[in-house]
Amino acid sequence: MLSSLTSGVSGLESFQQDMDVIGNNIANLNTTGYKASTVNFAAAFSNTLHMPSGSTSTTSGSNSVQVGTGVSIDSIDNNWSQGALSTTGIPTNLAISGNGFFQVKDTVSGATYVSRAGDFGTDANGYLVTNSGERVQGYSDGALSTLGDIKIDANDPSITDTSPMTGFSIDGQGRINVQLADGNSFVRGQLLLQDFADPQKLINEGGNLFSNMGQAGPLTAAAAPGSSGLGKIQSGALELSNVDLSNEMANLITAQRAFEANSKIITTSDEALQTVVNMKH
Repeated sequence: MLSSLTSGVSGLESFQQDMDVIGNNIANLNTTGYKASTVNFAAAFSNTLHMPSGSTSTTSGSNSVQVGTGVSIDSIDNNWSQGALSTTGIPTNLAISGNGFFQVKDTVSGATYVSRAGDFGTDANGYLVTNSGERVQGYSDGALSTLGDIKIDANDPSITDTSPMTGFSIDGQGRINVQLADGNSFVRGQLLLQDFADPQKLINEGGNLFSNMGQAGPLTAAAAPGSSGLGKIQSGALELSNVDLSNEMANLITAQRAFEANSKIITTSDEALQTVVNMKH
């Protein structure tokens, strides 16, 4: 009876966490580049009451006798499948069509993160940044030879044209093409993408940012979009969350019923214990 109480409690804790994960998925239904999470369960340790014995010429042996102690959370995995792309018409909004992550850098701490969310903008100095100010990384010069913060302006040292910038575009390979008032144009830099052997090892830091890239196993050094198995960039678009609302609602109902069933186990075990306590000789 005490074992059933333990199993029931473990079920309550596990399915509460399952509902927490599902609730977080639903809450992020409209979060740019969000990847849905799934809870995987595993049986908890079993108490062995009798070890199995092998058969002999005169006996058939016996099976083990084990009583489980409940359930535990084995892992919480992200679904890294491609989300739908939505056109915004804003040139700094970028979506990855295929594999890969943007690289961004916190200028205060110097830490580098990766992200699938491309809802970028430009700051007062022309740097391409996230909503929280991290700078997008790639080739920062027109020669595509220097890694650093991506900047969109007409001040590339390799360009002698002093005409002001009138616009820019970002192509599928991440190259930033700057248009000048005199009709000329030049490549100002290029975004680079990074992909991983095991993205489940990435740690969500909030703000659509992920860390722990080393343990996730970078497949190669950061490379141009459209190369080394990486997806291409679609400018003027954003990747939507890949949360399937109907599936999440069905999972929520299942988790709720499982939670109720485990609470019933605890109630029934309590009633059985009460019966034992009230027994009279």
